[in-house]
Amino acid sequence: MPSKKIAAKPALKYKKAQVEVLSSEIAFDGPLFRVMREEVREPGNKISRRDIIRHNGSVVILAVDDSSKKDPLIIMERQYRHAAGQYLWEVPAGKMDEGEDRLAAAKRELKEETGYRAKKWTQLVRYFASPGFLGEWMQVFLAEELVAGEAEPEEDELLEVVLVPLSEVLGMIDAGKILDGKTLVAAQLYARHCAKKKQR
Repeated sequence: MPSKKIAAKPALKYKKAQVEVLSSEIAFDGPLFRVMREEVREPGNKISRRDIIRHNGSVVILAVDDSSKKDPLIIMERQYRHAAGQYLWEVPAGKMDEGEDRLAAAKRELKEETGYRAKKWTQLVRYFASPGFLGEWMQVFLAEELVAGEAEPEEDELLEVVLVPLSEVLGMIDAGKILDGKTLVAAQLYARHCAKKKQR
């Protein structure tokens, strides 16, 4: 049986979801996040029980040294992630404190983790990391015109910080050596941005 083709639409517009929270309780409350157990009436009048991780949100920093315009250097970190059970290559990132300004959080995290400051900041994209159960959203910033300094990592942060050419980062992605979602999003978005600039 031939597959049915779906017509493309130039701009999708949907009304806001109508959801009613019937009950809500804290199942776990920790220093980084809390888990809410909720009964909700979702669109279509369906009643479901959901366990949702609530989090203040995170900032992601794609810090770029573009003194070499042909192949800019990206600040990368290598650290052990116990939930993944392995070392991962990542761009700098961190959680926001409650009520903290996004840009202020990004500047703080970049300095703490790498020692670098940036003179130019651009907000790129905001996305949900895993919206099936995680309410955390992540805001990606592009940090440029870098100034080196002394890192001030937290006690539990053991980071190897290196500058990696963008071409090598993209090669690592193609080879399956970068598995961190925020790094995949940020690096490929920046590569697309660079390609568009070259076409102008």
